Amino acid sequence: MSATLLKNATIVDTQSKHHLKKRDVLIEKGVITKIATNISEPKAKEIKRKNLHISQGWFDSSINFGEPGYEDRETIIVGLKTAAKSGFTAIALNGLTLPVVDSKSGIQYMKGKSEGNAVSVYPVGSLTVKAEGNDLAELFDMKSEGAVSFYDYQRPIENANLLKIALQYTQNFEGLVQSFPMDPSIARKGLVNEEVNSTKLGLKGIPALSEELQITRDLYILEYTGGSLHIPTISTQKSVQLIKEAKKKGLDVSCSVSINNLCLTDDELHSFDTNFKLLPPLRTSEDVKALIKGLKDGVIDGVTSNHDPKTIEEKKTEFDHAAYGSIGLESCFGALQTTVSLETAIKKLTGLKERFGIKNHPILEGSKASVTLFNPEEVFQFTEEHVRSTSKNAAMSGKKLKGTVYGIFNNNKLVLND
Repeated sequence: MSATLLKNATIVDTQSKHHLKKRDVLIEKGVITKIATNISEPKAKEIKRKNLHISQGWFDSSINFGEPGYEDRETIIVGLKTAAKSGFTAIALNGLTLPVVDSKSGIQYMKGKSEGNAVSVYPVGSLTVKAEGNDLAELFDMKSEGAVSFYDYQRPIENANLLKIALQYTQNFEGLVQSFPMDPSIARKGLVNEEVNSTKLGLKGIPALSEELQITRDLYILEYTGGSLHIPTISTQKSVQLIKEAKKKGLDVSCSVSINNLCLTDDELHSFDTNFKLLPPLRTSEDVKALIKGLKDGVIDGVTSNHDPKTIEEKKTEFDHAAYGSIGLESCFGALQTTVSLETAIKKLTGLKERFGIKNHPILEGSKASVTLFNPEEVFQFTEEHVRSTSKNAAMSGKKLKGTVYGIFNNNKLVLND
């Protein structure tokens, strides 16, 4: 595209000498060519917005769409438009599809469908064949094709020896293994957090113990094998402590938290709204406080929207039979800013890039232009009119959020909200 000029933008980027300064930013052929207090370029497309802020492009480490196999939930193209208009320049796309992505042809499909898009897609391959937890998938082949990590989405690795072998094997090619933190022998047929609310409501509980036992096991194995482990979407106070201690020991471990577990508690369950049926389940206010502290202290490396679209049929049913999951791309930034400062929010929306092998592009002259445009101050109530996804299963529906997204510039493409 021709030149783009971002006018009077506050730059939020601790890696830039322009951090927290208002500047004009000129982008030509996908590269930042000039940053100054006032730039005039008649041939450039000028972007002026109320209280315009820009940061390095945001990254979401756990996204589902559905294609192939579940296109009625969301196609890749619709999903990427949603991601762009929600401020994300890069996403790690899980293989929660039919068939699951457990070979290099699945990785090729993801890359092919997303080629030429403003949002960069980084495929996540299944750790095991058909995500069934029995045999390792074609990890090396998938890594060679562009997979940034290996994860059986929200399916625990029950076989401890399989995790041991995976962590040993992936060291040969710097692979990143993910292990969902839930011990199914403890969780069993639980639906929600096991606590006072589950008892009052007569819903089977998933104890915090099921998460903490699995994390303890995984960290012991990691200490034995070496390798790189990412624990996605932790949700309990003790989990934060366990990972903090593991990092102190020098283990190569990272973790994320879902925006839902950071902002909502199991008090939401009193409505029996199936949009609050989530994995990991919504926990207590004490857990939420610990997660927020873990985020600020740097124990938790990043925040994910854990975007997981589901159809009306999968959600509009009895709580016991409803599918787990909520969409989250559209509400992620606004929800995050209700719990932490702007600088912390930006740090945690970009903090997992390097872990997933994605290069950071600071807002400096000569850098690739990969930026998110937003207004951090606007407060609004999140309703269905803000939903761009095909599916409407939003746990944040009706919540008051802070901060709106104007769009992104990435891959030499500008995407703006209407």
